[in-house]
Amino acid sequence: MLAKRIIPCLDIKDGRTVKGINFVDLRDAGDPVELAEIYSKEGADELVFLDISATEQKRKTLADLVYKVAEKVNIPFTVGGGISSVEDVDVLLQNGADKVSINSSAVKNPQLINDLVGKFGSQCIVIAIDAKQIDGQWVVHLVGGKVPTELNLFDWAKEVEERGAGEILFTSMDNDGTKDGFANEALARLSAELNIPIIASGGAGNMRHFTDAFIKGKADAALAASVFHFKEIKIKELKKELRENGIPVRL
Repeated sequence: MLAKRIIPCLDIKDGRTVKGINFVDLRDAGDPVELAEIYSKEGADELVFLDISATEQKRKTLADLVYKVAEKVNIPFTVGGGISSVEDVDVLLQNGADKVSINSSAVKNPQLINDLVGKFGSQCIVIAIDAKQIDGQWVVHLVGGKVPTELNLFDWAKEVEERGAGEILFTSMDNDGTKDGFANEALARLSAELNIPIIASGGAGNMRHFTDAFIKGKADAALAASVFHFKEIKIKELKKELRENGIPVRL
C-alpha cells in the first residue's frame, strides 16, 4: 500500500497565510515562507499553497512568492489560485511549483484540464473541488465557495478524471474550519468511484480525524491548515499515531 500523505495548506491573502471557518472570518496565521520551511523540516509530505483572493480579485497568483517558498522546501509543492491558462501554469512551474491546482477555471472551461494535461502531464495537474450539501446533494461551488453551480460533486469528479487530471483535492465547505472531522462518507464514495488519488480537506481538529479520513474515508492524503499553523497538532506526532493505527506513512 502506498504511504498516506500529510499536507499542510497555506491559504494566502495579500501575501500572508490566513485561516477562516466555512471559508469566511479570516485571521492571520503567519508568513507563508517561514511556515513552508518549518513544515518541510517537520516531515510534511507535501505543501499546498492557495492564493484564495486570486480568483475573486481577478489577479494572478504571485509567482515571486512561489519562488521564495520553493527555495525553502525540499518536498513537492502545489500552487493554486487564479490559474486560467497554460501560460499561468508555465510561469508557476518555472518558479518552483511541482504541481498546480485549478478550480473555478476548470469548471468554466473543462477543456483547460485536457490542455494542461497534454502540455505538462497528469502528475502536475490537481483539480480542487469545493462542495457543500444542499438538499442532500453535494453541490460544487466556485470563487472561494461563494458561487454555487449546477454541478454534482461526484459527476464533476468523474469528468475531471476522464479529462486526465492526476489528483483531486476535495474540500467539504460544510466541514471547513469546524474541527469536527472530514466528510468521510463523501470521501469514501469518491475513492470508490475514481482511480486517481483523493486529498481530503476541511474539518481536521484532532489526530483521530486524520485516522478516520484514511480508514473510513479511504483518502490518499489529508490536508489541514489551522491545526498545523497554530501548533495544535505536530506533524511528527501525528505520523507516529497514524503508524500506530496501522496506516502507512513516511516518518
